[in-house]
Order: sequence, then structure tokens, then C-alpha cells
Amino acid sequence: MKLNFTGFSDPGLIRSSNQDAYYIDPEGRFFIVADGMGGHAGGEEASRIATREIQAYLVANWDSSEPTEKLLEKALWRANEGILQDQQNHPERADMGTTVVAVIFRSPDAPWCGHVGDSRLYRLRGTQLEQVTEDHTWVARAIKVGDITSEEARVHPFRHVLSRCLGREDLHQVDVQPLDVKAGDRLLLCSDGLTEELVDHKIASYLHDTPLLDKAALSLIEAAKEQGGHDNITVIIVALENSQ
Repeated sequence: MKLNFTGFSDPGLIRSSNQDAYYIDPEGRFFIVADGMGGHAGGEEASRIATREIQAYLVANWDSSEPTEKLLEKALWRANEGILQDQQNHPERADMGTTVVAVIFRSPDAPWCGHVGDSRLYRLRGTQLEQVTEDHTWVARAIKVGDITSEEARVHPFRHVLSRCLGREDLHQVDVQPLDVKAGDRLLLCSDGLTEELVDHKIASYLHDTPLLDKAALSLIEAAKEQGGHDNITVIIVALENSQ
């Protein structure tokens, strides 16, 4: 399969800085979105470290015999270690952390996804949008056990409380999973600045109805800003097409 891709990040309408970071491998081998937290400088630094460490590890070990899932998992752990080391070197950033979602196309027909936190991966197939990743948040767990509904979760006061993020000594698990993809699918990696403002069916309509990837990505960001733009907004779109 052939990949086409694009990505953009916007500070939104409320925040003075952008604590999101993203990276698109020029060869289309992997894609990363990170959403930092821990104050202005801390959040920016945490997301920057995460994208830098994941990118560096994947590039350095791309041709190794390591299975793809292990390669991606180790890259996420390397990012966690990089943030922890920076916290030790800069105590003023001791509370910084970041979410992350990454997709790797080491084999074009067998990609993998890894994530920690509530930055998400979606797959659009036809008109159907599926959230592939499961948020590591208090509300996601509450929905799963039936304590609250999805509608209640969107306005719940604990909706931003993470159960996992990079930059924590007590991080014991990162989620890595194979992806079911085929030609015609579109993948969306995004920070919660998008999903806080737009419900899934709105996201699906922009992804499906806008053929040009740059326009689709920018339209999603503008739509999120029209709904308030309360947080930084980052999107990467990857379109899978038949090889010619």
C-alpha cells in the first residue's frame, strides 16, 4: 500500500503556548503525537522529549531483527526514561509528563500502534469511524465498568484525570497493538484538544467528506476552534491507498 499523510498543530484559542508536539517521518515509516502537561515549560519539554526519543530509537533500530511490537514498545519506554532523566536534571520540571500515540509502518501491510494516555488513534473505513486506542483516564475506566455514560464523560469534572502518562516512575505498562488496515482507510492521530471539542461523528464527516488531506486536517482544527478551542489541537492524517 501507498501512504499519503499530513499533520498540523495549533495552540487553540485559550492557551498562550502549544504543549503538543508531533513528528512525521519523512519516509512515512512512523507518526507520533504527544500532548504535554506540567506547566508552560514542562509540558512543552515533555512532549518534545517524547517525540525526539521515540523518533531516535526507531530510526536507530529500524533494521534490527527486533519484532515490530517490541521495537515500538521499547521506543515508548525510552521516551519515559528520557523524561524522567530530564526531571532529575531540572527539578523545576519534576511534575511534567505527556501522553503519546504512535503508529509504525515497518511493514506497509502490518502497522502497529502504541500509546499512553488519552491522545487517540482513529480509523475511518468508508463512513465508519472507530476509536482504536483506549484512553488511559479515570472516565474511560468508569465508562467501561458502567459507572457513567459516554455522554456524562464528556462533561465530567474528572475527564482530564489520566491513569497513565509518560514521565512517571510508576508507569508499569504501555499499550502496543497491531492495526487492521486496508486500502481506502484513513488513520487519524490526535491530541485531546480535538476530541474535547468534536464528537466522533463530526470527526468522521470531516475525514470522509474532504478528499485533500491538508484541507481535512485544517478543517478539523478550525472546527475544534469554532467549538471553543480550549486546548492545543494536533492532528495527523494517514491515508492508505493502493500502490500503482
